[in-house]
Amino acid sequence: MDAVIRNANLADGQTGVDIAIEHGRIAAIGHALAVTAGREIDAGGDLVSAPFVDAHFHMDATLSYGLPRVNASGTLLEGIALWGELKPELTQQALVERALQYCDWAVARGLLAIRSHVDVCDDRLLAVEALLDVKRRVAPYLDLQLVAFPQDGVLRSPTAFANLKRAIAMGVDVVGGIPHFERTMADGAESVRLLCEFAADKGLRVDMHCDESDDPLSRHIETLAYHSHRLGLHGRVTGSHLTSMHSMDNYYVSKLLPLIREGGVAAIANPLINITLQGRHDSYPKRRGMTRVPEMLAAGIDVAFGHDCVMDPWYSLGSGDMLEVAHMGLHVAQMTGQDAMRACFTAVTDTPARILGLDGYGVAVGCHADLVLLDAADPVEAIRLRAARRLVMRRGQIVAESPRAQARLSLPGRPDVVDFRLTR
Repeated sequence: MDAVIRNANLADGQTGVDIAIEHGRIAAIGHALAVTAGREIDAGGDLVSAPFVDAHFHMDATLSYGLPRVNASGTLLEGIALWGELKPELTQQALVERALQYCDWAVARGLLAIRSHVDVCDDRLLAVEALLDVKRRVAPYLDLQLVAFPQDGVLRSPTAFANLKRAIAMGVDVVGGIPHFERTMADGAESVRLLCEFAADKGLRVDMHCDESDDPLSRHIETLAYHSHRLGLHGRVTGSHLTSMHSMDNYYVSKLLPLIREGGVAAIANPLINITLQGRHDSYPKRRGMTRVPEMLAAGIDVAFGHDCVMDPWYSLGSGDMLEVAHMGLHVAQMTGQDAMRACFTAVTDTPARILGLDGYGVAVGCHADLVLLDAADPVEAIRLRAARRLVMRRGQIVAESPRAQARLSLPGRPDVVDFRLTR
């Protein structure tokens, strides 16, 4: 064997497990495996997980905070306007450099798969070319999936649909959209139809920014679910944000959730950004905007959490830490039961991996040896502490390491000095 991790805890509750690795894949899992390996790693009762997955991000805008100015109102619409001001000033070199820097951050935090939307409304397709270059460069250590995203509206922007088709032809993976930003509700619905039919014809996945609004009458998710069902796109369609659902009446939602489930549509909430951008026009009571995560999970809908933004026109913070995303999602959705907290961990690991269609993902024999050793005993503790990533492994090779969090404690009347884990 190339390597074996000893005495690991797994996210499913197993403890004291050994994981043997050979030729970049998991070769065996069990207790006290009788194997010899080139390298032995003692997990010491810590959690070994499949890597984190971010199902919703904007890598073309990341690390551009303050360019050309700061979002003074903190609103979604000013962020879009700011991005429009910045686009003419973009250079491919700057886009690539910022994206590569972010990918380095991601890998260090055990984030080894990202679905990034890339704006196709610039006729130069500069960002598309840049991120396709980045995708090739980072492939050895990070899976980057790209969404052709018509930021200014596929109907509202005259060349957007043609540009989207060009981007797909260049190698972009997923069809995107933003129906709530079209000029009318009718145009929004028509954009969903056009884009879903294009995706069905090309055999592609769909991921639309959908109803990122405080308006309870923004109901494009209903149209998206309808076309997913009509075109047989079940399991290949995602509605991102869905924040208007926060403001919808319960009766309508009781109809909507089964439609989403029937259409096989997944949902992605972006806790850090949804609660920052939504409710900006409210005084009090103030809506926080995140979609109905517990209700969708109860309805059998796949729900993932995304980071969305890091230091860009919409959000001035962030570090690529999906445990921070899960931590915020847990609080905003009031998911504080044990099973609910574990579901928040799943929302940044297994569920987004399924949404992206990642091959060989997981902690099981035959899966890629893409693993994260966390400085925590279980998923709940990992979220609570935003646990350090002791080790990050890609295809059986260690790509990042950091020490355990430790402290030395000396109490009055206690002559002994105790080394103890901050996680305990």
